[in-house]
Amino acid sequence: MDAEVLEIRQHMGRFPPFEALDDELLDEVAGQVEVGYFQAGSDILQFDQELHELCYIRSGAVEVRRRTGDLYNRLGEGDIFGHFSLLRNHRVRFPARALEDTLIYFIPEALFVRLCEADEHFSDFVELERPRLEAAVEQHKKANDMMITRVRKLLTRYPVMVEASATVQEAARQITEAQASSALILDEPGDDHDPRHTFTDSQDRAWRLRGILTDSDFRTRIVAEGLPPDTPVGELTGGRVITIQSDESVHEAMLCMLRNNIHHLPVLYRRRPMGIVHLSDIIRYETHSSLYLVSNIFHQSSVEGLARLAPDVRIAFVRMVEEGANSQMVGAALSTIGRSFVRRLLELGEASLGPPPVAYCFMVNGSMARNEQTVVTDQDNALILADDFDPARHDGYFASLAQFVSDGLAACGYPYCKGEVMATNPRWRQPLKVWKRYFSEWIDSPTPERLLHCSIFFDLDSAYGEEAYVEQLQDLIAEKAPRSPRFLAAVARNARNRTPPLGFFRTFVMEKDGKHNNSINLKRRGTAPLVDLIRVHALACGSRAQNSFERLDDIAATQLLAPGVDAKLRHAMELLSMVRIRHQVIDLQQEHEPDNNIEPENVADSERHHLKDAFQVLSRAQKFLKYRYPIPGPSGRDR
Repeated sequence: MDAEVLEIRQHMGRFPPFEALDDELLDEVAGQVEVGYFQAGSDILQFDQELHELCYIRSGAVEVRRRTGDLYNRLGEGDIFGHFSLLRNHRVRFPARALEDTLIYFIPEALFVRLCEADEHFSDFVELERPRLEAAVEQHKKANDMMITRVRKLLTRYPVMVEASATVQEAARQITEAQASSALILDEPGDDHDPRHTFTDSQDRAWRLRGILTDSDFRTRIVAEGLPPDTPVGELTGGRVITIQSDESVHEAMLCMLRNNIHHLPVLYRRRPMGIVHLSDIIRYETHSSLYLVSNIFHQSSVEGLARLAPDVRIAFVRMVEEGANSQMVGAALSTIGRSFVRRLLELGEASLGPPPVAYCFMVNGSMARNEQTVVTDQDNALILADDFDPARHDGYFASLAQFVSDGLAACGYPYCKGEVMATNPRWRQPLKVWKRYFSEWIDSPTPERLLHCSIFFDLDSAYGEEAYVEQLQDLIAEKAPRSPRFLAAVARNARNRTPPLGFFRTFVMEKDGKHNNSINLKRRGTAPLVDLIRVHALACGSRAQNSFERLDDIAATQLLAPGVDAKLRHAMELLSMVRIRHQVIDLQQEHEPDNNIEPENVADSERHHLKDAFQVLSRAQKFLKYRYPIPGPSGRDR
């Protein structure tokens, strides 16, 4: 394999849908591509021209338009286009033009077809239409289950390779010119060579990977030892060479380094060196994970330190989505991060204010309690205090603690709740007995205000302190709600207030609120009404679960819904959540403040189709609420 083909292979192996191909298929693609260069402003594909190649952007930028001239999409390095035409009638439907000087790799149609047949991930990625909403969601889930972050994804350059006969001065010059920190040392294979480290170059010359020379080696083994600059590098290397294959995971690369106490790890494709991974590459990669972030939160000793981690939350969010995490994984990770901020702030608050005068539980509500947070969220919390709480003696402490936590959360990127549903509000800083009275009144005598409180506080979880306090409230809800038909009818009626944005003929109904004119708020018109609807059924069956998907599990075990309806609700929830999450990622990548709004013209055809399916599921489920939870008449009969 010559150097040009290797370069093509390495580049394409970093981007979907090629990153998940096995090595043989990736070799085949790299060996068959044809290269085309297009100047800025020139046409790449013209409407209705015949097309028999998939287009891959190696460098530059491409603008894809509809036949009417309206903008359809803008694409950059690693993106593909033309697949819609290949899957249909081989006629270009979306003409493409180079926005800047652009290099295109053209992949022959026969190979495109072979990739679709041989690799399900590739086929799923390029497929234009999916027959059902369920298939789209299950497909994403399956792709996530198969996801492996391969170490080749961390490679950004080819390794510096030096012959063993070269001097240390020559090696140092090559490393410096390449702005690298190490070089691989090669020599011709001998009788005792390890076949695993023997390869042939583009001129069919055989080489053996003899070892690696690093910056540290120059300091400790050359300069410190006073070796002359004409010392052959081969004299400094030899013995066992530790390497890893490019298809291995990043995690395995990290374990290999730790096991062998090394900082540089050569990466091989079969036996040929493809690059060198440094421990700093692994650390940089891992520091963007939610697990690392949570650990870092608990190592901070001040609010200022915690606030400096706020950008890392968004980085971790983007990374999870880009690596194929589903909405449940994203929601659980961000909720865990949010709870960690709360807990650390409470620890710092207690360290500053002293030990609490009575026991308490810091309760979180809303999306954090449901494990369904995204990066667009605010504070919803409260304090449950022990029943021996005396306002005159104790409330000063808890008011200060609540303010410390609320201000800290705001500094960490969690805005204050506009409705003041926070522990800083004295109404939501009460003993357990008062909270029990609140919840009982809300269920026994529902009013519009009390129903609003139910929609917030009936998603509840403990973030810190006496967890039993929250559990007692969860038990109270689970016991009283199923026996209160008037309450269930009231919350069901409330759950029908926010309807999905579908008009006649299943066209989208746009928002008309000025700032987000001609857009759809996916939270207000999609995920939030679904959460409300699922909560109604969960209350009716006495579920103690808080997460919407776990509530659906409990609902499925009852006869509340017809067979299969719970699965449709699950698929609709996942689809709407992921579209919302992905558009927030796009906002962040474009350096915009993320929100819950999407513009349908910026959504791919297939995704619009799935959105309509999901909204239709929601619409039908809302209509069913009226019949499943009718308002009881004066005599107790339904009316």
